[in-house]
Amino acid sequence: MKHSRFEAVRLRLEQFDPGTGWRLWLYEFLLFGFKQGWACLFGGLMLALLLATHFLYPDDAPLHRYDFLTLSALAIQGGMLAFRLETLAEAKVILLFHVVGTLMELFKTAAGSWIYPEASVLHIGAVPLFSGFMYAAVGSYIARVWRIFDFRFTASPPRWTTWALGAAIYVNFFAHHWLPDIRLALFAATVLLFWRTRIHFRNWRVHRWMPLLLGFLLVALFIWGAENIGTFARAWRYPGQEDGWQMVSFAKLGSWFLLMLISFVLVELVSPVREPD
Repeated sequence: MKHSRFEAVRLRLEQFDPGTGWRLWLYEFLLFGFKQGWACLFGGLMLALLLATHFLYPDDAPLHRYDFLTLSALAIQGGMLAFRLETLAEAKVILLFHVVGTLMELFKTAAGSWIYPEASVLHIGAVPLFSGFMYAAVGSYIARVWRIFDFRFTASPPRWTTWALGAAIYVNFFAHHWLPDIRLALFAATVLLFWRTRIHFRNWRVHRWMPLLLGFLLVALFIWGAENIGTFARAWRYPGQEDGWQMVSFAKLGSWFLLMLISFVLVELVSPVREPD
């Protein structure tokens, strides 16, 4: 399955002619928001579940809240495939993100970087299985937005360099607990590799562009905001949040920025980098 059910809707919206001037600007603005919302569908539903269960889930329920979240995430994923709301290629990316994210979760919780304070049956070690779906939500968004906006790239670095940098970033997430943290060097390498790269995206009928580094930063900022919602909903907890919620450190934005490079590499497995026509 190459396209989802959204394909026909998207084509009709792109074929509509709102006219010129302010009508065109308004239409493109609304169309951009609609497409972004569609790309965020999986992540948005997960955040809604986190908030709803935080406020409404009964303390004496026979099913642990974390287990309910895991089963709900599986149901959402199954429903999106059954109703063709995502493609099989996108589902493969989501599975890969789930595996990569769960491995990181196992290590980070063991190292005390964050904890899951509630009980669960569906877990591996100290990691409830729903946590992998939070990484999968990132993969889902990037894979979907890549297709929906027909991403093209100019001045993209050689593929082997992005793979090498992505591997170094992933290893550093683990190794900095014993070895010097080379995060600043990784930031510098990312900028050097991508400072000329432009991402071209088609919202209405023509491709527009922005620096890819700016795109990485904007998505990282969005994820950082979602992470604040997740910790507010007590889905997980960072050191310093034991006595009550407080905003996630702004330094975490850097971690999510580096994660964008790993995400770029993983999504490229099913959506090859293409240049503009």
